[in-house]
Amino acid sequence: MIQKVLIANRGEIALRIHRACKEMGIATVAVHSEADRDAMYVRLADESVCIGPAASSQSYLNIPAIIAAAEITNADAIHPGYGFLSENAKFAEIVEAHDIRFIGPTAEHIRLMGDKIAAKDAMIRTGVPCVPGSDGGVDTVEDALKTGDEIGYPVLVKAASGGGGRGMKVARTRDDLAEAFRTARTEAKAAFGDDSVYLEKYLEKPRHIEIQVIADSHGNVVHLGERDCSLQRRHQKVFEEAPSPALTPEERADIGKKVCAAIKKLGYLGVGTIEFLWENGEFYFIEMNTRLQVEHPVTEMITRVDLVQEQIRIADGQKLSFKQKDVIFFGHSIECRINAEHPQTFAPNPGTIQEFHAPGGLGVRLDSGIYTGYKIPPYYDSLIGKLIVHGMDRKECLMRLKRALDEMVVSGIHTTLPLHRRLVLNDDITKGDYDIHWLEKFLAENIQES
Repeated sequence: MIQKVLIANRGEIALRIHRACKEMGIATVAVHSEADRDAMYVRLADESVCIGPAASSQSYLNIPAIIAAAEITNADAIHPGYGFLSENAKFAEIVEAHDIRFIGPTAEHIRLMGDKIAAKDAMIRTGVPCVPGSDGGVDTVEDALKTGDEIGYPVLVKAASGGGGRGMKVARTRDDLAEAFRTARTEAKAAFGDDSVYLEKYLEKPRHIEIQVIADSHGNVVHLGERDCSLQRRHQKVFEEAPSPALTPEERADIGKKVCAAIKKLGYLGVGTIEFLWENGEFYFIEMNTRLQVEHPVTEMITRVDLVQEQIRIADGQKLSFKQKDVIFFGHSIECRINAEHPQTFAPNPGTIQEFHAPGGLGVRLDSGIYTGYKIPPYYDSLIGKLIVHGMDRKECLMRLKRALDEMVVSGIHTTLPLHRRLVLNDDITKGDYDIHWLEKFLAENIQES
């Protein structure tokens, strides 16, 4: 049985993992950079180890330092959270080579799904629907033009490695494709050290729908429904909800069944998310994330399943604590990502929090490690918290979210709270009538209140 978990991450996700461990009676070790010495997760952990200076490359990405911290504290498992080393196959291999359990999938599956071309090929073989596109990578402008002519315009040039919108360019006509191809390759090389790209049909008004799956080492695979993550800015999710207001129960059951069958064929282990574009009733696979998602709480709220605790049990060799027939979707949940950013320019705005008040009440959850007097460091992602609410239905959920947003106070820095307060009042959001391009258009047409 796992007795002590080292949390190889920071911020709200490190605190989230700590809480799950404590409820299971498992001791925790927090690793931190010099800049995070006063972070809440460090204060609450049973033990803490400083693994380097502020720069991520010298701390949270420093594999030798993390392994050394695990050995010094006799941790028998490492949870990578999300970001940083969570989808680094080499890290997973090194952890296992040191007889420490990696709370995540195998290095083989991390590596497979980290290559979007290989991931798409794998999904096609297992019967999962994919976006029409190139057969593997595209190496030359001539090949790109040939593929574009075959699948029809507009097309999307995408980096085979990485994500977050980098290395992605839209070509609306044949004349645009050569430039989009060269730009995407240049960006991919700079961001990921790999200039491999491929082409996909560009869907005009799709929704971003992702399916949460979980699989143990005993052959059990279960899906926990979908999340709608269509409200995005520069391919970064801003507002997520479950279930999707667009899907029917029949569509949910059908895609869930297909995804579970694919995961079982792959022999996947642990928590994973299969991401799709959905348009006119059709699903198109885009990628799989082999880790816990930032937006996992909305799934937890409607299923009452603690995904982190299930991850730990699976890493411990245990069976899933439930079967598909036990999964009941209860009510509706929405998550708002709250960033330390200027609400108009979205420029990062680190600094000291002068006043903080967390919203509360029935169905309100705040995943955050901030507190009054906490100094947000300038070295990392600007996410400072996630406000998650639950209601008996979507209408109640939106009303509760509005109330919770109005209650929340964060002063001393700029945050994206004003954006979320505007979103919950918008008619399209209230009706659930939006797609992945909606937020960009909304921001272009509206000046945000600060």
